[in-house]
Amino acid sequence: MKRRDLLAAAAAVTTGATLATPALSQPASARVLRFVPQANLTVMDPIWTTAYVTRNHGFMVWDMLYGLDAQYRPQPQMVEGHTLEDDDKRWTFTLRQGLRFHDGEPVRSADVIASLKRWAARDAFGAKMATVVTEMVALDDRRVQIRLSKPFPLMLDALAKPTSNPPFIMPERIAATDPFTQIRPEQMIGSGPFRFKRDEFNSGSLVVYEKFAEYRPREQGQPSFTAGPKVVNFDRIEWRIIPDAATVAAALQAGEIDWWEQPTGDYLQLLGRNRNISVEVQDELGLVAVLRPNHLHAPMSNPKFRQALIRAVKQSDYMQAVIGTDPKLHRKGVGAFTPGTPLATDVGIADVYKEDTALAKRMIAESGYNNERLVLLSTTDLPSLVALSQVGGGMFRDLGVNLDTQAMDWGSVVQRRASKEPLDRGGWSVFFTFWAGLDHLNPASHHMLRGQGDAGFIGWPTSERLEQLRDAWFEAPTLDAQKAIAADLQRQLFIDVPYIPLGQYFQPIAYRRSLAGPMAAGGVPVFWNVRRQS
Repeated sequence: MKRRDLLAAAAAVTTGATLATPALSQPASARVLRFVPQANLTVMDPIWTTAYVTRNHGFMVWDMLYGLDAQYRPQPQMVEGHTLEDDDKRWTFTLRQGLRFHDGEPVRSADVIASLKRWAARDAFGAKMATVVTEMVALDDRRVQIRLSKPFPLMLDALAKPTSNPPFIMPERIAATDPFTQIRPEQMIGSGPFRFKRDEFNSGSLVVYEKFAEYRPREQGQPSFTAGPKVVNFDRIEWRIIPDAATVAAALQAGEIDWWEQPTGDYLQLLGRNRNISVEVQDELGLVAVLRPNHLHAPMSNPKFRQALIRAVKQSDYMQAVIGTDPKLHRKGVGAFTPGTPLATDVGIADVYKEDTALAKRMIAESGYNNERLVLLSTTDLPSLVALSQVGGGMFRDLGVNLDTQAMDWGSVVQRRASKEPLDRGGWSVFFTFWAGLDHLNPASHHMLRGQGDAGFIGWPTSERLEQLRDAWFEAPTLDAQKAIAADLQRQLFIDVPYIPLGQYFQPIAYRRSLAGPMAAGGVPVFWNVRRQS
């Protein structure tokens, strides 16, 4: 029985019965918003990891120089604006007056420079920007000047990126932390609209944020995604970590929580029938699920083995396990770039996605596979990743590989996947994850589509050709030229197989109708400008 069948059976039981009462005290008060995030918050440093729960935590605590509006255009956020001189090679940014960190210190140019340097050391887009930066200097406490060796037209797009890893502005002393070392909970001193309550933090149970009274929202513009005025209408935001979906569904119906970030497919119809609850997709770009191999160790270090795996992948099986059978909520035929966006292409997809286990088994044998152990990091507490892990585990078993499934919570996967150790010393072979469609719009922020080897992103694939094509995309003079390079990138994806796309799905959010305001876009839950209505 497939996981979706099990979930359907469970839904049939709970639909007609009273769900278990959640372990929450009382309905949320008018000044408190209770939210159930996608996963437990185990890593708090949004530069050290790409985990979305950490990125979302980052948007609570820190702010950025630029925001991105709903049309994906950069807009000034912490800055008044900028000037561009010297044949577009000298940018000068001026901070807004009155910006303060949570410890009362003013935000200064030195904080901006240190933050951008740490970010650029880990982020794909930031690293590309850094290749043309010759210096960053503080002209005074409010003005930062960035000099370039050549024009970089995507500067503002880089500074406004809401995808992992965002360029959050931290105090200089904290941003000075080695980018490959995590900052600690006591260093959650931000520039954003909420203050992290370290004294109430209980990993696996509760994360609390309170309104930062000295935060100064922009006065110009309209609220739009991460841009515009960020007005806080709640004194307190509580993230309740509740792994059991039945408990979350019951709590939402009882009014004991306000908002569930990722309701599982088996509860969508049940919640949708409740007149006090809204279930809707607010992110038109959806999410892209992926299989990420570790290219450092056999068998995943063998490109022929990786190429064989694609032939067995059935994207529809993965997507239906994650979100259900409603065809409006998922899509197969997904390649390197988010379907429905300018760079998306079907080049090569039909040639490699054969959905043929027998063919894949023959190719695995021809690859020279010698029964090496394959360690799957299987997530246990994030329903979408539970589904991917279960379907993927079944695929590996059908292929007859020597599978070692190691089950753990997502926070442990995030920690473990950073290890480059061999399998016999705690290493790994593969894990499943998902990315916001916004992350896969183009090569700029596409962490999966890189070939930097040991110096690159988790998984560490090596491909000189992928890197050459990515560099060429940044130089492409027209959209047509960009599209041609995108098609070549997708062809190379199916040769090098740095990762395997598993499909696109559209994750609804579920919330009490007493809430109003834009709540999610681009995969980011937005807690400012949300209000409670009667």
